[in-house]
Amino acid sequence: MQKFTVLQGLVAPMDRENVDTDAIIPKQFLKSIRKTGFGQNLFDEWRYLDPGFPGQDPASRKPNPDFVLNQPRYQGASILLAHKNFGCGSSREHAPWAIDQYGFRAIIAPSYADIFFNNCFKNGLLPIVLPEVQVAELFDACQAFPGYQLTVDLERQVIVKPQGEEIPFDVQAFRKYCLLNGFDDIGLTLRQSDKIKAFEAERLATKPWLAHTTVTGA
Repeated sequence: MQKFTVLQGLVAPMDRENVDTDAIIPKQFLKSIRKTGFGQNLFDEWRYLDPGFPGQDPASRKPNPDFVLNQPRYQGASILLAHKNFGCGSSREHAPWAIDQYGFRAIIAPSYADIFFNNCFKNGLLPIVLPEVQVAELFDACQAFPGYQLTVDLERQVIVKPQGEEIPFDVQAFRKYCLLNGFDDIGLTLRQSDKIKAFEAERLATKPWLAHTTVTGA
């Protein structure tokens, strides 16, 4: 998992409440057994005017010119600004995969659905919770100033505005540790690889029959 330390990036405003995971990545794209390739279908039904299906070439689609992510001023955005209850609906982990693979590294919103919130941390995304009044101020600034950027400093737990003003945010210590070091669940486990190998060696030494597999005929 990619480490998250300091992010300076363009902000894209998703000016909708209760954005559910089916809007983030529609159900037809969940058929893939791979963990890659979902970014091109992020917000698919809003980004395109024609129906999409897995494996379709995005160049053959009809983009919706009114959708925020299709507007030139927000191209290359890495910070998603959203309203309350972002990521509600089904618990599909494909939602944070799609957001990350599109290019976003952080999300700022007043609240999130619990499962989506947890899945973000497990996949290298930083979901920041701020009071609604502060989020509203960021929406106003983002829409008023083309090219609006923010700096997210995870170590210091602050968002830095262009003029230097800082907005503090909370993040659970263990989740912060994992993001700073790029540890997902597998990475955390592999830190104990020496102990795992020692345990397996000792187990086989005391119970050697576990190394053998019995094959029975039909």
